[in-house]
Amino acid sequence: MSHIAYIANQFPAAVEPYVWEEVQELRRRGHTIRCYSVHSPKLERETQRFAEETVGLFPIRLALILPATMLLLWNVATLRDCLRRILARGDESIFVRARALLHTWLGAYYAVLLKGKGVEHLHAHHGYSASWVAMVAARILRTGFSLTLHGSDLLIHHSYLDTKLANCTFCLTVSEFNRNHIVRCYPNVNADKIIVQRLGVETSMTDAPSFPRDDESILLILSVGRLHRVKNHEFLIQGCRELKSLGLRFFCIIVGEGPEHITLERLIRKLDLEEEVKLFGQVPRQRLDSYYSICDLVVLTSRSEGLPLVLMEAMAHGRTVLAPEITGIPELVIPGKTGFLYAPDSLEDFVAKVKTVSLARNALAPMRRAARRHVVQYFNRSTNLSAFAELFLSRIYSSTPEKPAHENSLLQQIQL
Repeated sequence: MSHIAYIANQFPAAVEPYVWEEVQELRRRGHTIRCYSVHSPKLERETQRFAEETVGLFPIRLALILPATMLLLWNVATLRDCLRRILARGDESIFVRARALLHTWLGAYYAVLLKGKGVEHLHAHHGYSASWVAMVAARILRTGFSLTLHGSDLLIHHSYLDTKLANCTFCLTVSEFNRNHIVRCYPNVNADKIIVQRLGVETSMTDAPSFPRDDESILLILSVGRLHRVKNHEFLIQGCRELKSLGLRFFCIIVGEGPEHITLERLIRKLDLEEEVKLFGQVPRQRLDSYYSICDLVVLTSRSEGLPLVLMEAMAHGRTVLAPEITGIPELVIPGKTGFLYAPDSLEDFVAKVKTVSLARNALAPMRRAARRHVVQYFNRSTNLSAFAELFLSRIYSSTPEKPAHENSLLQQIQL
């Protein structure tokens, strides 16, 4: 059975359940999975068990600074191409280059943490800094390295992704759009190691307590997601202002928490939408299921996405969905068949689609049923997790690198 190390910038996170679901699936098959987080794990109710077992790279252990530095210096020749990429190639800023050097040292530090653990493969979720840390540690330890790419880590925050893709044993990504983007933008990377592995959601819906609606004629809109700029809730709120000016009767619930909370509250007040738009913060899973069960429309207004779980969940609940026509979303939301798409950044098109849903609510039952069938068939969590584990393990077994004995001699001498 394999010993695998999982690492992410922040693990566990309640908004990214797919990471610990993968860990659980691999463990169910008898494999040892050790979890690491670049930053200290968040202590959230849903993820407490995983947080307790996860090792954070920060805060740095003082006793390991010297061993990690010695290990990095010992492997300068091994890491020559990575260091050359940081210092002499690309158009990254000085700040980004400095961070990459720090993350290179963190890779050596990570290798020291993994000493004696019997880890045979390192996997990084997302293409952010944790993937560079894992890549460096894997190079030092002479183990396999893989990563999963989702959305923003591929399309927005993609510093040094060329090097990560060149060095990975294989790369999983969540949509055909992502794979095509990688193959097109990184032509020197072997396309055979870029694999689409879809995420999934629970499709056996259980009855959740619902809340009475005083007026069924009011369009109930639900938005679920982190209050972060990439989710573009400002666009949603501006859209609500247009809907109000057109006389549409609606109520919009925004579920989620994040750094944009205060900014969004101010915008709601500025646009005189206190009665129509409410920020509900983070809510428990059962309560969220209740919101899904009573809403008329679930909207997503992100600037960038992978393949959103929120839309999958809404469709599994048989809800009508509206999202921007970007990235891999059309693989999930087929216009006119399983939901609605609007032209990116077009407030006019967004408002028009919301009005269409409002006027045709009763006639959209066939679309809602088709949406649920689509998720059950292609985005079923149980089915896709099983397929992930089989694919992941087969790739590890087929590409385990040999370890030259002399390469780890310094690691063997380090006393923790």
